[in-house]
Amino acid sequence: MTSPTPNASSSPSPSAIVIGAGQAGGPLAGALSKAGWQVTLIEREHVGGTCVNEGCTPTKAMIASAQAAHVSRHSQALGVRAEGVTVDLSQIVDRVQGIVSDFREGSKAGVLKAGVKLLDGQAKFTGVREVEVSLNDGTVQQLSADYVFINVGARPRWPELAGLAGVGAMTSKDILLLRELPAHLLILGGGYISLEFAQLYARLGSRVTVIEHSPRLIPHEDQDVMSALQQVLEDEGVTFMLGAEALKTEKVGGAIHLTIEQDGKEQTLSGSHLLVATGRVPNTDGLNVEATGATLDKGGFIVVDDHLLAAERVHALGDIKGGPAFTHISYDDYRIVRDALLHGKERSISGRYVPYTLFTDPQLGRVGIDRQAALKLGRPTRVYTLPMKNVARAIETNATAGLMRAVVDDASDELLGVTVLGMEGGEVMSALQLAMMGKLTATTLRNATLAHPTLCESINNLFMGQPEALSGMEN
Repeated sequence: MTSPTPNASSSPSPSAIVIGAGQAGGPLAGALSKAGWQVTLIEREHVGGTCVNEGCTPTKAMIASAQAAHVSRHSQALGVRAEGVTVDLSQIVDRVQGIVSDFREGSKAGVLKAGVKLLDGQAKFTGVREVEVSLNDGTVQQLSADYVFINVGARPRWPELAGLAGVGAMTSKDILLLRELPAHLLILGGGYISLEFAQLYARLGSRVTVIEHSPRLIPHEDQDVMSALQQVLEDEGVTFMLGAEALKTEKVGGAIHLTIEQDGKEQTLSGSHLLVATGRVPNTDGLNVEATGATLDKGGFIVVDDHLLAAERVHALGDIKGGPAFTHISYDDYRIVRDALLHGKERSISGRYVPYTLFTDPQLGRVGIDRQAALKLGRPTRVYTLPMKNVARAIETNATAGLMRAVVDDASDELLGVTVLGMEGGEVMSALQLAMMGKLTATTLRNATLAHPTLCESINNLFMGQPEALSGMEN
């Protein structure tokens, strides 16, 4: 339960400290200030958080450039010949960073216009809702408030690997500023971030090798889905070393040597650049959240209840609390806290939909459960699968890789989950998420009149097929 606002007689204008100007912290600071609160927002690096500065915005802008290069080089399949396609990575970076700067400055202007006091510096708790701020100008301020909101996010994990510190390895943040196209990009890690960068740089013209310790890519996705995506990336020149453990790395001349063990045998890979994409860690080190009554889990994330409370009148929002690390989840955290404090509307984070999209080509959009989860659900379901090669719009645009899938509850006929690996998979998944939210049945979707020839029209076809019946009792 969200803590009540302090008694009006003792605090006619509630005060708040917001630590971190990410996709929850910035909007919350602005909303509270507009409601008459006295709000101080502390940000150590840049307003907008990971999404704007080193996540969604720059990566998707770079992917657009890679897509343009790919379409140009492969336009012959559509009867169009484009000769001499070249890539100017420096120009791409300039364009991307221009977009980032505009978004960042827009976010900053928004919080300042709302009347928020913005401090540039590092925060540290010294007591219950008491914070010491080491400002970037070298001075220190002591602050306290009725409420504190923590939205400090996470950063790329730096694994313990012999020699890593001395080879000039990059994180997902560093590589966004790279202005020379790698001759051979080694990527350590085979998760979502890795796959986007792998295809991106392969399409720009780099040789790319992905090293992943798991025997298959992203095990919590359906295996046939990830196998299909892997095949697409391999067809575009990406090499995957699966079930491989990185042992050490060193610089030899101008090359980076990475020694791995795969199938009991050691081998050394040689690359021009090394990207480390092995997960993310929370930015709680040095924050001293225990001083305000909050606790950390074994991974260093702040423990919260279903209403995002970490301690009395202390909330943690976004990636810092663990769980799904998505911009839209962070923003929903903001809405939950805002509505509770300003509008008296309580909502829990428990049971909310967690959609996401992997921006490879084809995109992978997902919400709810997939087939492998349905196998162990404990009740009967039907699984509908439609290959994209059977979708008219995909055939017309020469984008037939992937599939659409929906898990349907056998008793209610309602959708329990959707996976779309295909052209604009995130958009089609979002349409089906809206159907889930509206509790539309598979029968209703099968018989809906949808515009032809759109991708969403294939929703009809998906539910016209013969489903796979699952008991849900698999161990």
